[in-house]
Amino acid sequence: MREDPMRDPLYDPLDPLVREDPYPSYAALRREAPVYQVPGLGIWAISRYPDVVAVLRSPERFSSAAMAAAVRKPADLTPEPSQGQAPDPTALSIIGADPPAHTRLRSIVSRAFTPRRIADLEPRVREISRDLLARFVARGECDLVADYAVPLPVGVIAELLGIDRERQADFKRWSDAAMRAVFDSPGQEEGEQIGQALVEMNEYVEQTIAARRARPGDDLIGTLLRAESCDGALTVDEVRLFVFTLLVAGNVTTTHLIANAMLGLLSHPAELAKVAHTPGLVPGLVEEALRYDAPVQFTLRTATRDVELGGVTIPEGAIVAPLSGSANRDDRVFPDADRFDVTRDAKEQLAFGHGIHFCLGAALARLEARVAFEELLPRIRDPIRRDEHLAWTNVLTLRGPTALRLRFEPASHLRVA
Repeated sequence: MREDPMRDPLYDPLDPLVREDPYPSYAALRREAPVYQVPGLGIWAISRYPDVVAVLRSPERFSSAAMAAAVRKPADLTPEPSQGQAPDPTALSIIGADPPAHTRLRSIVSRAFTPRRIADLEPRVREISRDLLARFVARGECDLVADYAVPLPVGVIAELLGIDRERQADFKRWSDAAMRAVFDSPGQEEGEQIGQALVEMNEYVEQTIAARRARPGDDLIGTLLRAESCDGALTVDEVRLFVFTLLVAGNVTTTHLIANAMLGLLSHPAELAKVAHTPGLVPGLVEEALRYDAPVQFTLRTATRDVELGGVTIPEGAIVAPLSGSANRDDRVFPDADRFDVTRDAKEQLAFGHGIHFCLGAALARLEARVAFEELLPRIRDPIRRDEHLAWTNVLTLRGPTALRLRFEPASHLRVA
């Protein structure tokens, strides 16, 4: 480790250059300080694959309390007269719960994400994708984020929840606001804007839940309201928090996955040619994109006691950041890890987490991204970026461009796979 990390930090997630490209810092961490206390933040960054896995699969040593605290942060930004409309801040969120509470929540909500339910969505995902593509392919240009990567998962989530797809602009605005509130520290003016957005989101979710209670349906919200386990059903606030989590995590992360995958292809023309020529490689593209440039770069945990990891003692109560984005570039697990390779076996990637908190929506995200590229790539040729510089999301834990303007040649006819 460097002698004076305060003067020359190996890793600072707040640094704009790190947000633009965190991977050189991750490599330095893995090489020099795999268990590293970030100067000024106090967070312990864990960068090597085996150590990240050890944190994620050990809730008895690394609690999700830090995530629970993050999920409660939006309530602090809600205007005081409206705070009673927000979910009870003491209610349990699935991403912030530890066993046995997490076991109960997971057993209930997982019934809404059965393999059959996800598989049954594919025709509708494909229909939404084709509808979006019909709006811009003939022009020969698009903003892949605004025109495709945002509305596709928003439309799917709307279908899944049984809510109005016409509110997709609101979903995007609410999701961005929620992510900023949960994972960053916005200033006063922005905080007030975020708070107002979250009031709107809470009101909409409350109205939707009330409608399902009055007239039960087969959509996800109706399923959650009916579902019970041996420990009872979800409370209304637990349903609200889960819908909140799904609205946010279920579209923002998939948006970044699609955009990051396209960036990977654009910067590796040989890989783009492979996938364009062989559509059967699209699932491998999705998996490699998750590994190479994960939408979620890290989560948060709290050490429940003094824990030794990588020869370093992490003190009880410390906030720990298992860097899945770094673990996915660990050459010990993924040889030549900085190379983007759509034929790589990347199934051990950690973009969806690991252990009891493995992402419930992983199958849905994979489906959406796979269909997105199965429908997009046959319709375009020779895509290039129109902008030299990219602007990246300002949410600390996430990674993805806020816009991706492309120019391409529309395909004269569709290839039959």
